[in-house]
Amino acid sequence: MLRLENIEKTFNPGTPNAKTAIRGLSLHLEKGDFVTIIGSNGAGKSTLFGAIAGSFLTDSGSIYLDGRDITFDPEHKRAKQIGRLFQDPLRGSAPNMTIEENLFLASRKGGAMSRIGRADREMFKERLRLLDMGLESRLTSKVGLLSGGQRQALTLLMATMVTPKLLLLDEHTAALDPGTAEKVLKLTRSIVENSGITCLMVTHNMHQALELGNRTLMMADGGIVLDIKGESRSSLTVNDLLEMFKKEVGQGLDNDRMLLS
Repeated sequence: MLRLENIEKTFNPGTPNAKTAIRGLSLHLEKGDFVTIIGSNGAGKSTLFGAIAGSFLTDSGSIYLDGRDITFDPEHKRAKQIGRLFQDPLRGSAPNMTIEENLFLASRKGGAMSRIGRADREMFKERLRLLDMGLESRLTSKVGLLSGGQRQALTLLMATMVTPKLLLLDEHTAALDPGTAEKVLKLTRSIVENSGITCLMVTHNMHQALELGNRTLMMADGGIVLDIKGESRSSLTVNDLLEMFKKEVGQGLDNDRMLLS
C-alpha cells in the first residue's frame, strides 16, 4: 500500500550545516496497517513524514502509494490522498473561518461557501457529535475560538472527512493536557479502525507505541532500527523495548520528552 525504497534526504548539502536526516530508508505498509513510530530527538521521524507528504523531494529513492509512484508529485497533489496532523493544534485548520466552512472545504465539494446547505449542516453535526466535544451546536463559531483539544479533534475529523489512503499523525496529542489527549487518542483509534485507514503515528509515549495499532517502528540516525509486529510485539513491555533499542543502537533512547508509562 505504501512502499518506500531506499529514500535519502540531506538538508543544506555541501555546507557546514549539512544534515543527513534520512539514510537509505525502506519501508512497506500493507493496507489497514496502524504503525506507531518512536525514536530519539533528531531520529528522522518528522522528516520521514515530510518526505511521504511531499513537503520536499527526497534526494534519491522512490515512494509508492497504492501502487502508484508519487516520488515527484507535489504536496498539494499528495494531500488529496494523504491526511496529516501535526503536534501544533493551530495547524491544519483556518482560524478565521467557521467550523462549518472548514468542514465544507475538507469535504472537497468546492464552490462558494454560500452553497453550504441544510444537508451539509446535518452531516457536519452528525460527524461532530462523534467528537463528543459539544461542537455540533457551534457550526458558525470561528475555529480560532476553540480550545487546543477541540481544534485538534476537528482537524482529525477534517483530515478523514474524505477517507484518505494514508493518515500521518505527528505527535498529534503531545501538546494537549492528559485528559484531552486521551480523548483525542480514543477518537483517533475509533476513526482509523472503523474506516480501515492505513496510518503512521509518531508518539513520544512508549506505552502507546506498544498498545496502539499492529506494528511498532523505532528510528535512529535517519533509519529504522527496529520493526516489531505480530506475537513478538504483543508480549513486549516498555523495558523490553528500551533494551532492544539499546542493544541495536549501542546506547539508550535519549529523549527528554519520552514518556515511559
